[in-house]
Amino acid sequence: MSQVELDARIHQVLCEFQLVGPFSAGYPVNQNFDYSELQPLLAFAANNVGDPFGYSRYQANTHETEREVVHTVAELLRLPTDQAWGYVTSGGTEGNMYGIYVGREMLHEPIAYFSQDTHYSVLKILHILKIRNIMIRSQENGEIDYDDLRESIRINRDVPALIIANIGTTMKGAIDDLDRIRGIIEDLALTQYYIHADEALSGMILPFVDDPQPFGFDHGIDSAAVSGHKMFGSPLPCGVVVTKREHTAQIGRAIEYVGALDTTLLGSRSAIAPVILWYSLTKHGHDGFREMVARMLDMAEYAVQQFNANGIPAWRNKNSPTVVFPRPSPYVLFQWQLAPLDDFAHLITMPQITHEMIDAIIADYIERPPTDQ
Repeated sequence: MSQVELDARIHQVLCEFQLVGPFSAGYPVNQNFDYSELQPLLAFAANNVGDPFGYSRYQANTHETEREVVHTVAELLRLPTDQAWGYVTSGGTEGNMYGIYVGREMLHEPIAYFSQDTHYSVLKILHILKIRNIMIRSQENGEIDYDDLRESIRINRDVPALIIANIGTTMKGAIDDLDRIRGIIEDLALTQYYIHADEALSGMILPFVDDPQPFGFDHGIDSAAVSGHKMFGSPLPCGVVVTKREHTAQIGRAIEYVGALDTTLLGSRSAIAPVILWYSLTKHGHDGFREMVARMLDMAEYAVQQFNANGIPAWRNKNSPTVVFPRPSPYVLFQWQLAPLDDFAHLITMPQITHEMIDAIIADYIERPPTDQ
């Protein structure tokens, strides 16, 4: 392929991205970013192989930056840095897998409990890791059904419980009440349990609101996974998994030829992703993220009010940018890249979403109603 053909292909992809970008309203991706200052790093074959808290023979790495990211996220999730361990993952699925894997290793042949609204990756992970599991009913708002959870655990109270809690469900932004889950555990006098929290989106929202639901390690979780390509605004899929250092210490093993401790799921990992996340955290700072989250939630409330004012029933959960409404026509789903499930769909007011976009979505909804196939 000639250079002209190479340039043409790149230009084609660029044009496609530029065309669809302004119409992305259904997925939790922050598009307001500029990482052009990091471009020189792409000239190097950097690799974060091995434990970021240890030594690696492969010295073109960003382990130090990765540790900073883990510590910052751990602090946001209410885990003291001297008790924290984690690493930058390839995304939410790997983060969930790591947390569930650690839980399996900590417990002896547990039963995993998760709700109907849990991300689809979890059932896949439980199948791969061969963990017995029970799906718990969800409430109408997407929260786990605590009565069903209690009864399911009670029937199997002689078996260790591995509970996957949703801190912001995929479709409805629902947050499982960690205090109620802990109350069930205490009432049933469970001695062996582990709680992993899937905090893909809301893990970087709740630390910055005035009245958050319980979401952190101070409310009893043992590990948590946060996505990097959502609130952080990474152009590359990535994430952060955080757990207690004491848990990870039990599963690591030394690998001589790379001179590193094998505590992560993957061997070679991106050395660029930690820098992207560090750059976002440093550039925005705590105040910047607080302002970003406030704008998102204000925009979500505006969307709910405008939908309802136009006769379209819409709602959202507390502290959630996910706005739920009746499933629109295929045209509206395609035009605005909305995420549907059964008879409803949602939009998510990420930082790039504007009043004008919301108004345009509603106008299209009305002009091309659900019955207009």
